[in-house]
Amino acid sequence: MAGAAGARQEVADARRIVVKVGSSSLTTAAGGLDADRVDALVDVLAKHQDKEIVLVSSGAIAAGLAPLGLERRPRDLARQQAAASVGQGLLVARYTASFARYGRRVGQVLLTSDDTSRRAHYRNAYRTLDQLLAMGAVPIVNENDTVATDEIRFGDNDRLAALVAHLVRADLLILLSDVDGLYDGDPATPGTSRIAEVRGPADLVGVSIGSAGKAGVGTGGMVTKVEAARIAAAAGIPVVLTSAVHAADALAGGPTGTHFLRTGRRSADRLLWLAHASTPQGALVLDDGAVRAVVERHSSLLPAGIASVEGEFSAGDPVELRDGTGRAVARGLVNFDAREIPRLMGRSTRELARELGPAYEREVVHRDDLVLLHP
Repeated sequence: MAGAAGARQEVADARRIVVKVGSSSLTTAAGGLDADRVDALVDVLAKHQDKEIVLVSSGAIAAGLAPLGLERRPRDLARQQAAASVGQGLLVARYTASFARYGRRVGQVLLTSDDTSRRAHYRNAYRTLDQLLAMGAVPIVNENDTVATDEIRFGDNDRLAALVAHLVRADLLILLSDVDGLYDGDPATPGTSRIAEVRGPADLVGVSIGSAGKAGVGTGGMVTKVEAARIAAAAGIPVVLTSAVHAADALAGGPTGTHFLRTGRRSADRLLWLAHASTPQGALVLDDGAVRAVVERHSSLLPAGIASVEGEFSAGDPVELRDGTGRAVARGLVNFDAREIPRLMGRSTRELARELGPAYEREVVHRDDLVLLHP
């Protein structure tokens, strides 16, 4: 029990915290924003003046449904974007008014995965969030649903929250929903019980994890929350998963929800985003020697090791690196367009530089822009 007490104390002592709240915790049954629910959450967050809090908030699409006369969340991307466009302003206005009761300012930060897998964009996102916190503002983060296409979407705000926690080097991630933790079965079934602590993947073997809830206004569910917790924990960030009504207990390190302990070490780089937030635009198939160099020696990918190229992509896009069986072994940002690579394949960089110029004496994927998928 001493270990559990120490872990909870680590939660209580956290200074920089990312809090994620889902649509179902902020909206009415009809789909509009519930001002009382928003105020109740802000009442908890604003009282912790000693902590730096980044709020990842769903609810933009849900908030835009009623004003646009939509009875339920649309399936097509265009109407989702329209609802987000209307709802995002309503959501931030509600947070602005609610935090103003405590003299706190908020700042809106909208992200797409493309903003954070590229090196310069990643640094800019970090600087913006860090400066907002330094100036005493509360960043309100959401996916940029109004412009994000299927190819550059995070897919759910649980995963976005885990990646933001990594980006801002948070001490803690709190995932709030309408369920008070992870259960060992359907919470509505008699005999199931809440799992108080998860020390690693082995603790989840045999646990049935449900999908999206009944409200129908969100995209997540327990599956996305557990996956987000796994991503954050592997990056050295502890996670508390609980319901919005228990937010105060979660911030205080109380025995609420499910506590996911850290399973990995903290990292300051952006490769976590490349692994979990990018969508490959194509693939490079490697020969056996290149696979060993990339996977075992953590080397850059050179033109000589490429056997074939698949898809249409531009320089700077994320691509998969596959072995001869088609298995993806890594993901990286490519330095050349797809149409350029066929004439580079199987040749040394020195030979290419002599024939094509010094711009070709470089890696196809640099090791600093490459992450292994099965380390």
